[in-house]
Amino acid sequence: MKSQWQCLLENVGYWHGSFTRLSPRGEVIEDTPTMVSLTGLNDNQTIHQIVRRLPPNLPPEEKVFEYSSLGRGILLFDNGAFSSGSIQLAPFAEFGAELGLIHQSRRLRLVQLFDKSGQLERLTLIREKLAEATELEKPPLTVDDLIGTWQGEAVTLYPDWRSPDTYSTMLKIERVGESKLLQQLTIPERTITSTATISGSIISFDTGYQVLLLPDGASATCPVQLKADTGFFLEVGWMKSPQERQRLIRTYSNRGEWVNLTLVTEYRS
Repeated sequence: MKSQWQCLLENVGYWHGSFTRLSPRGEVIEDTPTMVSLTGLNDNQTIHQIVRRLPPNLPPEEKVFEYSSLGRGILLFDNGAFSSGSIQLAPFAEFGAELGLIHQSRRLRLVQLFDKSGQLERLTLIREKLAEATELEKPPLTVDDLIGTWQGEAVTLYPDWRSPDTYSTMLKIERVGESKLLQQLTIPERTITSTATISGSIISFDTGYQVLLLPDGASATCPVQLKADTGFFLEVGWMKSPQERQRLIRTYSNRGEWVNLTLVTEYRS
C-alpha cells in the first residue's frame, strides 16, 4: 500500500480538458476549457498546482496552489483516484465533494454541491487528458450500457487511516418494461433491492437518489435532498470499456459524518 502522498503523485502532469457546469437535472449550463498542472517540487515533497480556465471571449483566469501535506477531507487510492470535500453535514451550511477517477492518460472528476437547505444545487463534470493522450472520450452513458450483472472488487478507505477493507460485490441491473429499472446490489452480508423510473438521461430511484447519465461514459449518483438524520452517499461512475466500469463512493453516517471512501472496479459477466 502506497502512502497517501505517493497516491497523490499519480496525478502529476499537465491535464487538458474542460469544466462543464450542470444543473441538478444534468443540463449543461456552461463549458469552459481548462488546463490543470500538478508539478512535484523539492524531490516531490511539495506539489505546485496551477488551474487555468480559458472562458471563450474572456481573459484567462489562473489560480496557483502549493502544498506539502493533505487535508482531513481527502483520501486517495493507489492508482490516484481520490475524493475531497465536506467531512460533516452541518445545518445551514453549503455541502459538497469532489470525486476523481483516473485511467491511463485520462481523468474524470465530478463535483456535487448542495445548498444550505441540503438541496442539490449544481454539478461540475471535469474531463481531462494528458498532452500525449491517444485514448478517445467515451460516448454519453445510456441506460442500456448499465444493464446486466456486474461482478466487482471493492476497496474501502477510512479517514482515520485504519487498514482498508477489500471485498467482492455484485450489481444486477435489469429493465422492467420501457421506463423502469430493478437494481440489486450484493455486498458482504447484505443485499439491497431498489426500483427506479427512467426519464431521458435521469434515473430516479424510490430511495430518493437520482443517477444522471453524463458525457464520456460518466454517471453522477446522489440524493436530490440531503437529510441530517439519514445516512447517504455520493458517487461517480465511469465506463472504461463496454464490459468494465469503476465507481467511487463517498459515504456519510446518519449523523452526517464522512465515514469512508470506496472504489469499486466491476466487470459485466
